[in-house]
Amino acid sequence: MSKRSLKDGETLQRPVKESKKHWSLGLVESMKDPDAVYKETERIVVIRDKYPKARVHYLVLPTKEISSIYKLDKTHLDLITEFGTMFQTIKNELTDVDLRAGFHAVPSMQRLHMHIISKDMDSKCLKTKIHWNSFTTSFFIPYEDLLRKLKENGCIERISSDMHKGLISTPLKCNQCSFEPKNIPQLKQHLLTHL
Repeated sequence: MSKRSLKDGETLQRPVKESKKHWSLGLVESMKDPDAVYKETERIVVIRDKYPKARVHYLVLPTKEISSIYKLDKTHLDLITEFGTMFQTIKNELTDVDLRAGFHAVPSMQRLHMHIISKDMDSKCLKTKIHWNSFTTSFFIPYEDLLRKLKENGCIERISSDMHKGLISTPLKCNQCSFEPKNIPQLKQHLLTHL
């Protein structure tokens, strides 16, 4: 490889690397995308999940930076109550869809967010046992439970690493009946019988 010598006064120009943002920060970027935003108020933004795990899948986020449920305290009760009000608004608009709202016990994305997701779990983005179990076991903390814990304790207690592993590795089971599939393709085929 040949090297070019620099002339007097010439400086070596190296291309400036753009720092890539970590994927876990993607929600903040989506909040700025008008195509992703479904609804918003002064304090919260509802976006469409980029990789929905059901036919309806929204994320409710605060406009102010709160990294996760573990940063919540009693000063956030009004905000979390507003999350619930937004959930009720969306339920009232989508009366033909069975919706649930809740938070992951160990969120993978930065910025506090509440999932609003339909029970059908019919999506091409639902690909793994972890995806399934993160919405169908107690890894998914229902909105009402989180609000109650915040009122009673003033904080949300972290689950242990062992509990986290146990919930994510729970054997597959239909969220609408007692069927226990052997794998995700079999589960997805079965879910179509509930539509």
